[in-house]
Amino acid sequence: MSSPILAARRAGFAYRGAAPVLHDITLDIPAGRSVALVGESGAGKTTMLRLLLGLDRPTRGQILFDGEPLDLRDRARMRGFRRSVQSVFQDPYSSLDPRQRVRGIVSEPLRSLGLAGADPGGKVAAALAGVGLPADAGDRYPHEFSGGQRQRIALARATVCDPRVLLADEPVSALDVTTRVRIVDLLGELKESRGLTIAMVSHDLSVVAALCEHTAVLENGRVVEQGDTEAVLGAPGHPYTRRLISSVPRLPTTPS
Repeated sequence: MSSPILAARRAGFAYRGAAPVLHDITLDIPAGRSVALVGESGAGKTTMLRLLLGLDRPTRGQILFDGEPLDLRDRARMRGFRRSVQSVFQDPYSSLDPRQRVRGIVSEPLRSLGLAGADPGGKVAAALAGVGLPADAGDRYPHEFSGGQRQRIALARATVCDPRVLLADEPVSALDVTTRVRIVDLLGELKESRGLTIAMVSHDLSVVAALCEHTAVLENGRVVEQGDTEAVLGAPGHPYTRRLISSVPRLPTTPS
């Protein structure tokens, strides 16, 4: 297995004056692999993603990027980190500025990271094409698109600067079932074509089974089980994982 591009080493997090949200999380995210964080609401999944994104600093332990501790105070290193690690969020509408045309939204990482160069329009067009949208989509506003198309715009923005890692927080939960399948397929295509590493928070175990190779199960801020997704979901070893899987709604079988 490839060495981890992102990793947590006994990472914990607590808001000032509050009980810990995360406890001693150890997690590897190998380059070129897809990793899921699953668990009930309040298990600490999104907080863990925020640590991996460098939006919060662990109150104990470390987050490692390319084997080195992530230091939010090191501006030069964080600039390289921001280019390498991009994100996609749950609601594809609220994550897009309604006042900007799509071209401006997608080119924003290029401008903020100083990567626009001589042909920003060409990079934006290539990013839009890479997620299945035409170049003229850049002239329109987010409200002119469907939910699935908006998430494609968010993916174009996240991939326009050629990141190495994509961190996704419930990227399909706000979409209808058919659109979910298309976006999951697109994430798989982006992973393969770009060599992306993906870490994803999801409560939808069918999405996890379809996209992710490794799964970590969080309960009350602790990883209680992790391993190959097929093994974790197919033969769970921890009682909490079994309860999580058994809670997934299933259609009743029709008597023959």
